[in-house]
Amino acid sequence: MSQQDYAHPEALVSTDWVAEHLHDPSVRLVESNEDLLLYDMGHLPGAVHIDWRSDLQDQTVRDYIAPAEFAEVCAKNGIGPETTCVFYGDKSNWWACYALWVFRLFGHEKVKIMNGGRDKWVAEGRLLTREIPHYEPVDYPVPAVRRDAAIRAFYEDAKRHSEAKLPLIDVRSPGEFRGEITHMPEYPQEGVLRGGHVPGARSVPWKTAVNDDGTFKSRGELENIYTHGCGLTPDADIVAYCRIGERSSHTWFVLTYLLGYDKVRNYDGSWTEWGNRVRAPIAVGEENA
Repeated sequence: MSQQDYAHPEALVSTDWVAEHLHDPSVRLVESNEDLLLYDMGHLPGAVHIDWRSDLQDQTVRDYIAPAEFAEVCAKNGIGPETTCVFYGDKSNWWACYALWVFRLFGHEKVKIMNGGRDKWVAEGRLLTREIPHYEPVDYPVPAVRRDAAIRAFYEDAKRHSEAKLPLIDVRSPGEFRGEITHMPEYPQEGVLRGGHVPGARSVPWKTAVNDDGTFKSRGELENIYTHGCGLTPDADIVAYCRIGERSSHTWFVLTYLLGYDKVRNYDGSWTEWGNRVRAPIAVGEENA
């Protein structure tokens, strides 16, 4: 199968495509990483750095920035409402997918992911630069709404899915799902008091969707994982979650853009909210409803 077999092939571009559009004024490359040092060590020519923590999240309340602040982030980076934003980053594009998801939260339509992310670009020996681009500020109208209801789930939504046995996808590692650990194996404890998973959730680790080089698997392979393996139907109301919403945004991208499911929401509160919430029901072990 080729990339054209994806439900929305236009949402995924190759490193070759990006190399050909480095100087396209209608395109803005956006790097978003977990490792904040990577951008300064070298980035794609012309790419801006948008950090999911400092740029896209409120610094006091656990929530995203307001629409007016989002407009400011875009404006100062030379991003207009018609600019095509191509996101890439480390960790197989976890944080790039997270940034893309937040852009969609505010209704920005023209978004793409560079398949394979930063690691693939580097592995191919392509150009990196330390030069920080400076773009003239542009006008970005303040979004009328933030699309929380459309693509974002909250605790109450996840709880309703659990009780109604609707599709809940837990994309964390198997150890996290079983409750043996409360964080990814290579990460420190990050403040979650209880381990386990939301009752009724299915364990489908995010990495099952990617190849060893961080590129996405073919549509056929993805259908075997999600459509056939999870029994998801075209009209399914799906909620995905992880620890803080970054890995589940990767799965949200797969389900929404590569497989074409129309009603997928990312529960960004995820396990750091659920596992700390008083009296929240928790399942442990291998349950895979």
